[in-house]
Amino acid sequence: MQMRDLDKALADIVAIRSQIAAGTAFRGYGPATMVATGALALLTAILQYLLIDNPTTDPLAFFLGWGVAAALAGVTIWIEMRARSRRHHSGLADAMIYQAVEQFLPAGVAGVLLAVVLWRFSAETLWLLPGLWQILVSLGIFASVRSLPRSVALAGAWYFVSGFAVVVLASRTHTLSPWTMGLPFVIGQSVMAVILYVASGDHDVED
Repeated sequence: MQMRDLDKALADIVAIRSQIAAGTAFRGYGPATMVATGALALLTAILQYLLIDNPTTDPLAFFLGWGVAAALAGVTIWIEMRARSRRHHSGLADAMIYQAVEQFLPAGVAGVLLAVVLWRFSAETLWLLPGLWQILVSLGIFASVRSLPRSVALAGAWYFVSGFAVVVLASRTHTLSPWTMGLPFVIGQSVMAVILYVASGDHDVED
C-alpha cells in the first residue's frame, strides 16, 4: 500500500511539474544563437555557390551540406538551450526542455522522412524539398508559440511565405539553388533573434 501511495505521489509531482512548465514562458532560446545559425546558413550557401557547379545534378552534395548545417545548428541550439534553461528555469529545466523538443519534434521528423521518401521514390521532385522544409520549420515555430513570445509567429509566417515562394520559383526550372535555402534562413533566424532580444522572455507572453 505504501509503495502504491509513493508511486502515485511521484506521478502527481511529475504531472504538476508538467502543468507548471506548460504555463511558463520558455527562455531556453537566445538571440545570439539564432544569429549564429543564420550566419551558418549564409556560410553554407556561399560555400555551395563556390564549390558546387550545379546542385541540381549533384543533389547529394547539396543536401548533405544542408544536413550538416542543420545538425550543427541543432547542436548549437541544444547546448545553449540546456544552459539557459538551467539558469532561468532551475528545477523546471528538464520539463521545459522536454516541452520545447516535443513541440518542434514532429516538424523535424517530418522533414527527415520527407527527404528520404522523395530521394528514394521521386528523385525528380527533390527541387520541392527546400520550400517544403521551410514550411515545416514554420509549423514547428507555430507549434511553439504558446510557450514563447507571441511575436515569434512573425518568424513562423516568414518561413511559411518563403517556403511557398521557393516552391513557386523552383517550379519554373525544377532546379536547386543554395540561395533559396540560405537567404530565407538568414532572414528567418535574424527575425527570431530580434524578437527574442526585444521580448527577453519576460513580456509579450501570456501569463
